[in-house]
Amino acid sequence: MLRANKTFLSPEEYLRFEASSSTRHEYVNGQVFAMSGTTNWHNIIAGNVHSLLHSRLRGTGCRVYISDVKVHVKVTNSFYYPDVMVSCEPYDHRTAFVEQPVLIVEILSKSTASVDRREKVTAYRQIASLKEYLIISQRQHRIEMHRRGIDGQWEVFEYGANDELELTALPTGPIGIKTSQIYEDVAAADSAQVNEVVVEYSADDDATDW
Repeated sequence: MLRANKTFLSPEEYLRFEASSSTRHEYVNGQVFAMSGTTNWHNIIAGNVHSLLHSRLRGTGCRVYISDVKVHVKVTNSFYYPDVMVSCEPYDHRTAFVEQPVLIVEILSKSTASVDRREKVTAYRQIASLKEYLIISQRQHRIEMHRRGIDGQWEVFEYGANDELELTALPTGPIGIKTSQIYEDVAAADSAQVNEVVVEYSADDDATDW
């Protein structure tokens, strides 16, 4: 994502601007940031995740969105474009964003790693409806899951090659997904096993080691 120096816009001005723009932009408290393109790996991973979730959510009233639908984070006055997102809020074809996602997925790249693992972690955790946030590396078979517990506190789990993660945010009940399914047709730059662990997230963590 390319940081751009632009005049501060209101949310309404941003939405009007974005509706007519040929380039996608994210919005953070008045500032607008142009988004960069994606790699083939990024696109394949997003498609795999969308397909896995869509097949499980048919008939539930929940929808899986990919890439071009924004999430509105009211608390931080922000609009982001998650790579994949699930929302069970009432559907309105007139809107270009959702406000009550239960699951958000971001796929890391060199240009977005710091934002996805720091700024967006802070912002997404303030969405009351959100239960899980997945951060997926495209260089390694490595996934970081942020999960809100029943006490409202967040835990972070890591998964590596050949692991299975369990999604609990969906109305269908817990769903097991293998990392090999998420990375289908994607070669790993480093497929070393990363066993599932519980870690404490810190804003000082190195966001570039993925």
